[in-house]
Amino acid sequence: MLGSLMTDTPVLTITEDALSMIISLRDQEPGDDEYGLSIEVTGMRGMEFNYELAFVPVADLKQGWVLERHGDLAVMFPESDIPKLQGASLTLTDQGLAMNNPNTPSSPEMGPPPGDLEGPLAERVQTVIDTRVNPAIAAHGGGAELVSVDGTVVYLRLQGGCVGCGLATVTLKQGIERILVEAIPEITEVVDVTDHTAGTDPYYQSSKK
Repeated sequence: MLGSLMTDTPVLTITEDALSMIISLRDQEPGDDEYGLSIEVTGMRGMEFNYELAFVPVADLKQGWVLERHGDLAVMFPESDIPKLQGASLTLTDQGLAMNNPNTPSSPEMGPPPGDLEGPLAERVQTVIDTRVNPAIAAHGGGAELVSVDGTVVYLRLQGGCVGCGLATVTLKQGIERILVEAIPEITEVVDVTDHTAGTDPYYQSSKK
């Protein structure tokens, strides 16, 4: 774990039922590596932060990230995000996993997705979504829709069973991203603009290569 740090006192708290759910999902990851939960602040929606949560091997902890233990679960996040996450808690609600954070962003709200659906890259992305992504996730009752392409950044909206299902949505979204990047290596970022809260304003979750 190059450059990893251990926190002296926990930055986050996780409720018992949320911890149990996260561990059960983590245990479904393939292979014998120890997987931990990575949490990264990726932007904001109004006066709330947006987060990207993913299961990653603990051995792959990146330079400048910190690790803290919550029972059997390793939680990792960028050291630079500590002021944004300090005192936050992960809880389990009827809608799925929720982050209760006393901290609020000071930057303005993100605008709508840039780009459009024109051009060769957009056509290739749409083909991969139609032939590989949606057939792979149809069994989960979900789907993915291409919203726009801006340069090498792809904006997606998840549908059906992929919407609002907490950490399971994040895991599924990572599978979609892996399929797209493997098929089209020039993609540098995949951004989820799904309204997972079923409100009127979508939030953005991005994953850079």
